[in-house]
Amino acid sequence: MAAKNSIKIYRENSFYRIYNRGVEKRTIFQDEQDFSVFLSCLKTYLSPKRDINLPVLLADQSLSSKEKAMATNEFFMKNYSDSVDLLCYSLMSNHFHLLIKQLATTMDLFMNSLGTRYVKYFNRKYKRVGPLFQGVYKAVLVDSEEQLLHLSRYIHLNSKTLPSSLPEYLGERYTSWVKPDLILNYFSKTNSNLSYQNFLGQGRDDSFISQITIDD
Repeated sequence: MAAKNSIKIYRENSFYRIYNRGVEKRTIFQDEQDFSVFLSCLKTYLSPKRDINLPVLLADQSLSSKEKAMATNEFFMKNYSDSVDLLCYSLMSNHFHLLIKQLATTMDLFMNSLGTRYVKYFNRKYKRVGPLFQGVYKAVLVDSEEQLLHLSRYIHLNSKTLPSSLPEYLGERYTSWVKPDLILNYFSKTNSNLSYQNFLGQGRDDSFISQITIDD
């Protein structure tokens, strides 16, 4: 029998809470480089690809073989910038949370690409073999505005000192492949009492989070 929330409901223009943890609850981010590589994978898949004329580049005698190989890899690299918007994320030592908007039904392809790419890096670095994550990623459909807002707060409060998209929400950092405006548009930029930062300060409301619980 399939685990709860391992079977995804594919809906276009819908929001999903996504989660996965290390197999046997093991650490999946052991140092800063690991966090950076995972974020780099997100950037690769969620940033629009450059318009590359591969035959012209390969025929360019001024480019080194390494530059041509990099261009070839980029040309064939899968990309989900037109089908997945990442609203927020947080990374902990043994698990991660993502909140996405699926524009087209490619969430499964996106998550498989992300997981495969990171596991290859991790296993190569730490000289290990086999799965890193605890089975198939878990995903839950977010079907109300209240759930969406409270979930973003839950994700950001989960990771105050580790990598998260909170700086994008507080205006401290701009990242092109993170889309905070879909949530920030519910809040005021001029009235501090109605700001997202004030909303964070109110703490978690687990009555909303329990409606979109992910089975560990």
